Amino acid sequence: MGKRVRRRQLLSSLTKKQKQHLRDFGEEHPFFDRVSGKEAKPQICQLSESSDTSNSESESESEPEQVSGYHKLLATLKNASEEEEDEEEEEEEEDSVDDAEVNEEDVSEEEETAAESAEMQEKVTLSAEAEEENHGDGETPGESQKPPAEFTDAKHEALFSLETNFLEEEGGDDCSLKVSQDPFVHHVNKELKEKEVQALPTNPKTTHRLKWPTLGQLVFSSRFQRMETFKPPKDVDLKSLHLQKPLGSTWTKTNGQFMSGPQKSRCPFSPLQKELFLLMNSYRDLFYPERTALGNGEEIRRVYCLHALNHVLKANARVLSNNTRRRSQKPGLSEDDGFRDQGLTRPKVLMVVPFREAALRLVQLFISLFEGDSKKKVVVSNRKRFQSEYGSDPEERPPNLKRPEDYEAVFVGNIDDHFRIGVAVLQRSIRLYAPFYSSDILIASPLGLRTIIGGEGVKKRDCDFLSSIELLIIDQADIYLMQNWEHVLHLMDHMNLLPLDSHGVDFSRVRMWSLNNWARFYRQTLLFGALQDAQINSVFNRFCVNLEGQVAVRNVPGPGSISHVLAQLPHVFQRMDPENLATAIDARFNFFVNKILPQYRDAIMSHTLIYVPSYFDYVRLRNYFKREELNFTHICEYTQKPAVSRARHFFLQGEKQFLLLTERFHFYKSGKPGLISPSTCSCCDDCLPTGPKTTGPTDHGPESLDCEPKQTFCLYKFIFSA
Repeated sequence: MGKRVRRRQLLSSLTKKQKQHLRDFGEEHPFFDRVSGKEAKPQICQLSESSDTSNSESESESEPEQVSGYHKLLATLKNASEEEEDEEEEEEEEDSVDDAEVNEEDVSEEEETAAESAEMQEKVTLSAEAEEENHGDGETPGESQKPPAEFTDAKHEALFSLETNFLEEEGGDDCSLKVSQDPFVHHVNKELKEKEVQALPTNPKTTHRLKWPTLGQLVFSSRFQRMETFKPPKDVDLKSLHLQKPLGSTWTKTNGQFMSGPQKSRCPFSPLQKELFLLMNSYRDLFYPERTALGNGEEIRRVYCLHALNHVLKANARVLSNNTRRRSQKPGLSEDDGFRDQGLTRPKVLMVVPFREAALRLVQLFISLFEGDSKKKVVVSNRKRFQSEYGSDPEERPPNLKRPEDYEAVFVGNIDDHFRIGVAVLQRSIRLYAPFYSSDILIASPLGLRTIIGGEGVKKRDCDFLSSIELLIIDQADIYLMQNWEHVLHLMDHMNLLPLDSHGVDFSRVRMWSLNNWARFYRQTLLFGALQDAQINSVFNRFCVNLEGQVAVRNVPGPGSISHVLAQLPHVFQRMDPENLATAIDARFNFFVNKILPQYRDAIMSHTLIYVPSYFDYVRLRNYFKREELNFTHICEYTQKPAVSRARHFFLQGEKQFLLLTERFHFYKSGKPGLISPSTCSCCDDCLPTGPKTTGPTDHGPESLDCEPKQTFCLYKFIFSA
């Protein structure tokens, strides 16, 4: 009985989203760290060296090089389910023993208990029936029930079907699609030749550099022979941008706070938005590595939402217009290729964002772009359910937290990173929770897509909905480095593949370049991040093969903050030269173990913090410290709160000489008092420097620690000595 009481007390202190995350993944989300009003003193236990260095993580982490992140997630889910089953069995045994004791003591109490259980069973039955009725109206089941299956809207299938609807005379206008200057028409009607596709792997990449007023240094590149560059005009007219109705009239009202210029002749875009939209509207691949949550993040979000919605409305208008033409066509006439206006599946736009809060803002922008300030309200199905699942409750935020402004801007609202939702758009109506194969826009996180795409050997897996994606938007790519970058690579590997099933498509309406498996050459990719990272650059260079070409912003990084450190500290940079990239990881580890670590093993160096960017490097270094029996402690993103407090206390008192700290732990706890304050700087990745050095908003280097260590340094990227 005591174990069941402790479990109830633990669950009562959790919020709804924390309980959902605990059921799904078997652990609490790294963000939620309940902080009391005053700091509690850690309880010190006399533990052996082996127990202190091995209790916070499982022994299965000793060989991280052979286990992928996805298999770790599956193992976590399996272990969590097994633990819950064991606890349920123990509770049932305890309940049976207690019931036996009660039956032996008093028979009357048994009758009363039976009567009460019968009444309770009737209440549960009635509540379950009411819950099923409310479930169709958009309400979620209670917390005591098992998590329901993924909800999809099946009521509005006919209303949002492209095959059974036609273009209304008042609701749409296809005249813009007939203009040859429309970038959408020019892009989808462009035909590739077999010779061009075959020669693509051997063609050299041609590049051209231009400097734009706001974006700065741009690099235009293409592997196709034809490559065109252009400069932004001084003035931009909305009519020249070929915006589909009603975006031309609602955009100025939605984007009012970012409009620039005098009141009478105000430009509908900010200087940054104008140049970005001109590149987007040319259907070139774009990589912009200077997105900041506090600065231009909202500007960029609005402009790519305008481009995505404009693309979907034009594509659907063409399909509905061709439906009208086919209906008015006389029977018996042969159909030509003029009706080829679709892909192999309906989803056209995929928007990858890190948190549910970002998905909520995207949908709100779509609604705003439809409505503007007009009296006509947009019909949005399942809006109440969407607001409850993707919104946030201010009471759920941990109390007494003082975080930096950039941290607050990133972790605002609902920060659940496991979600996916389909959005169908038809004229002036929006359908949320649409089935994927009936959706126009898919909004999901990398983890949400990975769980449905699956991997090799998984029975229930599906990636056909990615076969005809024409616009891929990856926002806040730097955050995925702190989540799981393998999910992004797995997604890119499954983009624009031929589907395994037809999914009811009319092949007479499918474009020829989709049937030829050339959809990847017509897909536009928009990639936004806060830093120029090698892994992000690799995705852009490897998977972006748009026939219109690629554009990347390549501005030289400005001066970092290493010169702004107030304390006069020595900074030592050590350079290593690996033979090749394949052996770089082993070379860095051996260089650190043989050249750098011996300098800090003296007893004089009583406080040394090792800041490790990669979790796999952290596990490898931790195992090495165990084998060498070094006096150390460690903290990572999977370490429980008591173990974190104990490790900090040992390091503060000097009982532990080394403290291993992962970058991901600092990413989720960067603003907590007593931990590490963030700084910003940039440097070459080939250097192994000594100094307070970071590369972007997620690579926060150590500046100060409450224990004032005599030596603090970071592994592989930088080292900081105090």
